Amino acid sequence: MKQYVIDELRPSDHERLKKYLDENFVVSELGGLYWIPLEPGILTACQAEHHQCQPHYFALELLPDRLSCELLVRTQSRIRCECIQYATGRQRNWIIDLIDAVFEKLELKT
Repeated sequence: MKQYVIDELRPSDHERLKKYLDENFVVSELGGLYWIPLEPGILTACQAEHHQCQPHYFALELLPDRLSCELLVRTQSRIRCECIQYATGRQRNWIIDLIDAVFEKLELKT
C-alpha cells in the first residue's frame, strides 16, 4: 500500500492532532481512522462520473506515534469499483498539502 506517513509524534502532538481531526473530519467507527473527502475539482473523470460512489475519500489513520494516509482514493458506498484507485499526482499533492497545513496550523514539528 502506498502511504504518506509522519512518524515519531510526541504524545502532546498526538492529542492536539486528534482533537483537530475529531472536530474537522469524519471519524470512522474504527478508532483512529478518519475520512478526508476530496474536493470535487480534483476527481478523475471516472470518479466524477460515479455519482453513486461519491463522495470520494482518503483514509487517514492516527496512532499514538504516527499519522499515516493511504494514497488510495476510496468510497464508503462500495468495496470494489473502478473509481477506487491510487491517487493521481494532483490528488496526492492535495492530501499531502492538506496534512502539512494542519501540522503548520497546530504548530507541530515534523
